[in-house]
Amino acid sequence: MEDLIPQEAIDSVAQHINQRTNKQYNIPVVGDVSNSETPQIFEIIPFAQIDKTNLKFYAVDGSNNSHSFYNGVTIGLYRGGYVCFQLGKQIRLNSIDDPVILGQSYTPLNILITCEQHLLDIYDELLTLPTVKKFMDFLGASPDQIFPYERKTICTTTSTLLSFCQEIIEWSLIYEIACRTETKEGDFILKDGTLRSLNIKQAYLVKLGEFLSNEKKLVLVGITKNSPIKMELSYTFKQIDSYLQDKLRPQYPFKQTDPKSQKLCCWFEVPDPVLKNAYGSGAMFAKTALTGGRGFGLFFAARLDYVEKLQNYDWVVADVNIFDAIPGIRQNNPTRNLDNLKSIFYNLTRLTQEHYILGYPYPLVEAHNFIILKADLKEEIINRVKQSMYSTQYMDNVDIENMFLDIHSRF
Repeated sequence: MEDLIPQEAIDSVAQHINQRTNKQYNIPVVGDVSNSETPQIFEIIPFAQIDKTNLKFYAVDGSNNSHSFYNGVTIGLYRGGYVCFQLGKQIRLNSIDDPVILGQSYTPLNILITCEQHLLDIYDELLTLPTVKKFMDFLGASPDQIFPYERKTICTTTSTLLSFCQEIIEWSLIYEIACRTETKEGDFILKDGTLRSLNIKQAYLVKLGEFLSNEKKLVLVGITKNSPIKMELSYTFKQIDSYLQDKLRPQYPFKQTDPKSQKLCCWFEVPDPVLKNAYGSGAMFAKTALTGGRGFGLFFAARLDYVEKLQNYDWVVADVNIFDAIPGIRQNNPTRNLDNLKSIFYNLTRLTQEHYILGYPYPLVEAHNFIILKADLKEEIINRVKQSMYSTQYMDNVDIENMFLDIHSRF
């Protein structure tokens, strides 16, 4: 391996990481309650009270996977779905008579790819899915107006098409959740990732964000642990961690008397210089405005379950609906609704105290486990296709087996 990768290339990677993880942005460790770009520190909701709310917490996720065989056959599919928790328990969202599967999911019928037309068929089927069609109707425009890329461009490669389909169905499901009869004002919708997109023009995403916040009064937050923002803020996180643990915690007026339950959480809005360095000075993805960007979010860094010595692993990046954070943005009023932001992050701590994924909302973990197309997808599909082919006996058994032979596994 040393002969394959020049040491100079390895050293350049290490140097880049060292430089970016030691940047100082002069973000103070002691926050100003009137300035959202400084740390806003609060005591976590007591564990005994985290489930004592009627709020529903939905979590949306998607997945895609594909595999190509030596004979030119490719099997590719995507999925989208969501789960919901209330009072600490998962509630049923479907009409399936199954004691385990409680969430709602959508999987396409077209999964065979042998030519360009099959890619186009997958694209066309996406737009006919009821949940996607309703979302398109809500946006009130044709696909060529909503999507920045033409159908033919999206269908150039299997990976591009499947990732596009996965994202579109995720946004559609957010709209579907908002329209469910059991969804009430104040409920949360959590999305894996950000509230930004390369596949939907910003004006249409803004329409969705405004609908969720102003009309439905729902809280939408994108959550991610993997973000270039975290590398930029690595030094800042360490400074805040040290302050919380070594200086503030010993003197903080905790309501909890048990030292093991005395946890401090923190959030702050990510300043523009950090965004510019994380995404590039001209990156549309980083802009926090209703035009000239890619979505309708406002980036925050948050630590929602403080655990000593885990350092920045526990920090997440939260992309909050900009209409929740800046209610007067349409009127060019940049004032942050600090009370609303405090409420959002405080309620998120109801979801981040699970022992196996501290600091990350567990409904998103459950949504991921529910919807993920795992690595063994190939074997599952092969076995089911073989079974179907054996049942018809249109081909000899040897020919059927050879159809799905993986040549590379023989070397």
